[in-house]
Amino acid sequence: MTFVQVIDCKTSRFEEIDRLMDRWVEQTKGKRTATHSLIGKDRSDASHFIEIVEFPSYEEAMRNSELPETDRIFREMVSICDETPTFTDLDVVRDEQLSTATVRRFFELVAAPGELPPLDEVMVEHYHDHNPANPEDAIGMDHIRREIRVWRDGFDFQFSIEDLIAESDRVCARWFWKGTHKGEFLGIEATGKEVSMSGTTVFRCGVDGKLAEGWWEYDRMGLMEQLGVFEEMER
Repeated sequence: MTFVQVIDCKTSRFEEIDRLMDRWVEQTKGKRTATHSLIGKDRSDASHFIEIVEFPSYEEAMRNSELPETDRIFREMVSICDETPTFTDLDVVRDEQLSTATVRRFFELVAAPGELPPLDEVMVEHYHDHNPANPEDAIGMDHIRREIRVWRDGFDFQFSIEDLIAESDRVCARWFWKGTHKGEFLGIEATGKEVSMSGTTVFRCGVDGKLAEGWWEYDRMGLMEQLGVFEEMER
């Protein structure tokens, strides 16, 4: 179970604590078990800071606290603070990246059977799409819907999400796609073939949490090969 430690402190010398944290990161390379660290400043009290440190488990947090570098940095931190920091230990019982939920929902909507559902719940009106298969970027939800219809008219398909990684306003999705070639696609008449491909898409989320921009990379050449395009060219 993921474990989080919340460190609450007051100091008028935050720059020194900031340098201490840089030194701790440098000195514990290859040894620390912390996976994420975040420091926030109280908007109503400029001397009040809260650090949130994430670990894979409570046991890993204890291993981290036993490092001599951690102990040394902590003692220096206490000397800089206006008062002794307080610690709150938390077992994480829910962890949800809301931006990754939006990305997952986008792939579900794109592959939903029947009429293409509205996309405004997951995408901004002026969404900007970068696709190496297209000579020009697609900008605007109407343009994106037309792009999606090309795929939906050509295939019955579904996505499986292999990885979703979020950082700041970006979400990276590694996905696997498989479908049945049921209709005309880029001038290729329906073959009835079962086809598949893998790809990666990086999305940028807007301030409202919806998808604002996307960059696609996928094995289009492999898809064309499965559809028999190269066999036809060789004849």
